[in-house]
Amino acid sequence: MPNERRVTRRAALATAVLLLCALTLILGYLNKARCAGAPFHPDGRSAVFDMAKDADVCYSDIQFLWLGRDIDNHVFPYIDGTITPDGALIGGVVEYPVLSGVLMWLGALPAHSDAEFLRWSALLLAPFALLTAWMLARLAGGAALLWAIGTPLVLYAFHNWELPVVCAAVAAVYVVAVPRWSLRTRGVAAAVLLGLGFCLKLYPGIFVLPLMAYVLTGGAEPDGKRDVRGALLTGAAAAGTVILVNLPFALAGFEGWRASFAFQQLRRADITTNSLWYWGLRPLYPASEAGEENFQHTVSIASPLLILVSFALALWLGWRRGRSTGVYPWIGVSGAMLCGFLLFHKVHSPQYTLWLIPFLVLLVVPWWLVGAYLVADVAIGVGVFRYFYALGTGEGVEPLENVVQFGVWGRAVLLAVFFVLFVRAAQRDDRVTSAPRATASPSRTPRPAPAGPR
Repeated sequence: MPNERRVTRRAALATAVLLLCALTLILGYLNKARCAGAPFHPDGRSAVFDMAKDADVCYSDIQFLWLGRDIDNHVFPYIDGTITPDGALIGGVVEYPVLSGVLMWLGALPAHSDAEFLRWSALLLAPFALLTAWMLARLAGGAALLWAIGTPLVLYAFHNWELPVVCAAVAAVYVVAVPRWSLRTRGVAAAVLLGLGFCLKLYPGIFVLPLMAYVLTGGAEPDGKRDVRGALLTGAAAAGTVILVNLPFALAGFEGWRASFAFQQLRRADITTNSLWYWGLRPLYPASEAGEENFQHTVSIASPLLILVSFALALWLGWRRGRSTGVYPWIGVSGAMLCGFLLFHKVHSPQYTLWLIPFLVLLVVPWWLVGAYLVADVAIGVGVFRYFYALGTGEGVEPLENVVQFGVWGRAVLLAVFFVLFVRAAQRDDRVTSAPRATASPSRTPRPAPAGPR
């Protein structure tokens, strides 16, 4: 009977989270739809979009990209097209990995205006948010409400194509957490999901390394043996998935496929990227063309270098933590690596907050820090568009610039804090199944270290 009651409570909670998430998605769509609708220009652009997108904070990349990427012409992406020397995409190429491009194409097929494109895209993306909510509720219980009713889902659910990639990352965690298969099988299945995530927005690919370490060390119930073959199969599954998904596009139109990666490499750290590089480093260089080029050159070297250093540090801290607890904290290390990426990448778009929210749900971190991060995020998610509007009108620029800087530096500081906390944080556990699972505790006897050089 107690088990039945627990199962009933979990099912009721998951249902409540799903319903609340659906309501939040409706609010998110209505928020963006304020910028869409008749009258339309001949190209299908809503006349209100250019007037209201910044002033009313209803801008979305989905609506914006109706034009300029041949989406309005229903051209299948990547096959024909290239990138110009100055970084402009032509011929149906979009700047995202191939699976996101396919989703954009699918959302545009029945559309004849940016408003219809937004509506059909929202219908296409919403199930991914709902599935994510259900999995988080099963994994972490009531903490999943942070995803389901939080401000980020209202602001960013239909800002860009983030929901599928977040769903893929959370699904990988879910697969590993359900002990119905062997750890090796779960690791390979999760790696396939992370590979698909890479083909959507790249970032889940970085989680493959901590997942490999988790499989290598025996997961939540280590027996002291190293599963080298399982770890290698996990890595191979992720790499094979990425190759299998990308290969048809590369063969059908190499220039168009390559252009999506080249676009991101050529993107500059400017006022639109919300990064600490622009707000922290750019003022140290002269306000001249030479100063701008020197700044961009510095960022092009320092940004990837610091990202790689943060990855290595997270993996090393995770290894140390695993030696003391007996379990490699692959979710915490993955979250820390994401924090390093968000902190040091030259672009920190507002909707990237959706990438971070699942880690704030899955890992036990102080709620006041989570609340502080959401405040900083709203300062960016709302303030940056009002700031752009103020720059256009010349009124109220300084106060809004202060709001944006508060958001940029608030997020940066908290990402650094989360980087440290995630590696050591306990995992929320609402028991996806009734099967017992080993948990690490301070009193657990550490597993002896293997002999030999380390």
